[in-house]
Amino acid sequence: MIVLDANYILRFLLHDLQEMYALSKECIANNRCIILNEVLAEVVFVLLKVYGVSKEDISQTLSQFLQYDTIIIDSKTTMINALKIFNDKNLDFVDAILCAKSKEYKIKTFDKKLNQCIVSI
Repeated sequence: MIVLDANYILRFLLHDLQEMYALSKECIANNRCIILNEVLAEVVFVLLKVYGVSKEDISQTLSQFLQYDTIIIDSKTTMINALKIFNDKNLDFVDAILCAKSKEYKIKTFDKKLNQCIVSI
């Protein structure tokens, strides 16, 4: 199995550097690829802050990307729910992950927005 770094995923999603895009596309299409939650958070951050991609587009694109049969990520359903929360609520992605995980775990935080999300789930 292969662990993908954020820049590899970004080249695949953005299609901005053709040679790197082709390599990432071939790898993802033909190998089981692990994405760490931390790497997914970095991808979200870079798309949002560096490339100016909207939360809606990030959520939709990454949710579709995570559905690929070759992509393995810890708690895939939770991460897809976190992407939806990230799009729907005024939370950063890490807080959206915590909100999504509140279905499985008791989350302790002093963050009022995160607490509101947890209560509403």
